[in-house]
Formats: sequence, C-alpha cells, structure tokens
Amino acid sequence: MIMELNTLDIMKLLPHRFPFLLVDRVVEFEVGHRIVGIKNVTINEPFFQGHFPNHPIMPGVLILEAMAQVGGVYAILSKEVGENQVPYFVGIDNAKFRKPVLPGDALRLELELTNKRRGIYHFNGKATVDGKLVAQAELKATFADK
Repeated sequence: MIMELNTLDIMKLLPHRFPFLLVDRVVEFEVGHRIVGIKNVTINEPFFQGHFPNHPIMPGVLILEAMAQVGGVYAILSKEVGENQVPYFVGIDNAKFRKPVLPGDALRLELELTNKRRGIYHFNGKATVDGKLVAQAELKATFADK
C-alpha cells in the first residue's frame, strides 16, 4: 500500500522535534509487512558542524536512529499503540555501515517487520542512497506510557 506522509503528519505521530526528528516523509506502508521513509540530508544539519569539519558525513548512529523513528511510525500506523505511549529504541544487532551519507543525499529507510512479540517490534532495516546500500541493521523497538 502506498501512503504518503509529510513532515507535519509525522510530527503528529512521533514526539521527536528538530534537530532530532530524522524522518521527512513516509512513502510506503504495508500493515504487517514494511514501511519506507525518507530523510533528506542537508548541509544545515547541526551534526555536520562537528562530524567532520571540511569532510561532512552523517553519523552512523543517526542513520540507525532515523531507521528506528521509521519503525516507530510503523507501529503507530498499525494502530497497536495507545495515544499516551511513546516509542523506545530497545535493541540493535548486526549493524553495518557500507558507504558514507553526505549532504545532498536522500536517505531511503526501508524496514521490514520480522516479528512482534510481547510488545517488541523486530525489524530488518536498510538504508540506501540512489539505490546503493549505505547501512543495514536489525532493530527492536517498543512503546511505554508517557
């Protein structure tokens, strides 16, 4: 199922705000299967001031955080989370970083739901730029009361 959510729609779902909201759009969503989000990486990102001056590269941990935020949107859109709950990133396995993510890149964040048990969502995530794999990981997320 194709579903378009813009930044304002995402802000209604997630508690994150600038500079830590790392998802600009959701372009695909399939209940019980997958979700795809986009992060447009710009030179104006605050982390580029220190990572690294004269050689800006998006930190790998922020790529993983962007994946986790897309997973949070998945759980909320699946209607399995209460209004008074917030997402928590609870685990990561097998993270690999393949290529640097640079200003001007459109980071495509694809998460496939592999399991959900006892309130913990398990995802296989991959991040691509121009169809090339830049990062991948197995992510786990849950929700807790505010």
